[in-house]
Amino acid sequence: MAQILDGTAAARAIRAELKTEVEELKKHDVTPGLAAVLVGDNPASKIYVSMKQKACNKVGFHSEVITRPKDMTQAELNSLIGELNGRPDIHGILVQEPLPKQLSSLEMIMLVNPLKDVDGFHPANIGMMLLGYPSFIACTPLGILELLRRNEISPSGKDVVILGRGNIVGKPLAVLLEQKWKGSNATVTVCHTGTKDVASHTRRADIVIAAMGVPEFVTGEMVKDGCVIVDVGTNRVDDPSTEKGYRLTGDVHFESCEKKASFITPVPGGVGPMTIAMLLSNTLKACKIQNDLE
Repeated sequence: MAQILDGTAAARAIRAELKTEVEELKKHDVTPGLAAVLVGDNPASKIYVSMKQKACNKVGFHSEVITRPKDMTQAELNSLIGELNGRPDIHGILVQEPLPKQLSSLEMIMLVNPLKDVDGFHPANIGMMLLGYPSFIACTPLGILELLRRNEISPSGKDVVILGRGNIVGKPLAVLLEQKWKGSNATVTVCHTGTKDVASHTRRADIVIAAMGVPEFVTGEMVKDGCVIVDVGTNRVDDPSTEKGYRLTGDVHFESCEKKASFITPVPGGVGPMTIAMLLSNTLKACKIQNDLE
């Protein structure tokens, strides 16, 4: 039976460490500041932004949620980002996605000051990561590596299979894991919709990371005994037997995989809390850089 990779507990420990650092910064009249921009009324986005704001409050950050109507224009969004770029009390900027269809995510990302890009999406930060000199790394991939590290699981020399090639998780995670760094240095295979026999890859993997958005895709038959499984997926599945009429599940069939894996992340309570913890960590780092403290 697998041991649980408890992202909730790890994130709690990270917040405690960050809070201590924030208290030291405040002695020098410096407080990390994070601004979250929420365009429209997407219910899931509202929940995510609220969770991020609560996490900021727990560690003593200055936090702002800036809401705008769903008919906001690109020019208005661009102007807002420019204003936040110029504010010395805001060290990190995130624009919650998905954005309404009239807004360009790429244009928005390009306008954020790379030193305030705590999501790690700006091409400048992605490019530095590819070169092996990372500044700000996307929060979910960074959270996965940190969760492995805190559980003394080293990918070095291991076969890692990533399911999914998205820009937010799959691609940056593959780059990070193949770097010749402590905590990386793995042999990485990325599977996607063009992969003919996914199971042939996952069965030989020492570490399987599922980030494809397909409920319970990975089953126990697809993994080998003793592997490590990281489930990035969060899917809402109809379930009339529950009070809400649905349940949350990952991209991994937990019950069958738990019997074969050595470690496995739960959903919820695995990768999700680590993503928010890394957002806080990136914001603290941004604050230090912008105040010449790092």
